[in-house]
Amino acid sequence: MIELLGFISYLIDLYVYVILASVILSWLMAFGVVNPYNRFVSALAQALAAVTEPLLRPIRNALPDFGGVDFSPLVLLLGLFFIQSVVLPNLAKLLV
Repeated sequence: MIELLGFISYLIDLYVYVILASVILSWLMAFGVVNPYNRFVSALAQALAAVTEPLLRPIRNALPDFGGVDFSPLVLLLGLFFIQSVVLPNLAKLLV
């Protein structure tokens, strides 16, 4: 069971990198650094959005409107770090 918790921690690490890639790509597209009409860039943006939007959308709906600033990735990252550093170690202690 400890191996399963380690695997879940690894998946959380991987998802954090996907969220960071999505945020960075959206910034690059917003500031005109990369062309959003490029097929590869748009396919990559769609793939990252397909992976991150199911968890970001409920957070966006719950947060108040901050204008043009989106804090939902930050809230999701804080939640993932909380799960990884508090919840998973306590589950591991329960199982040992």
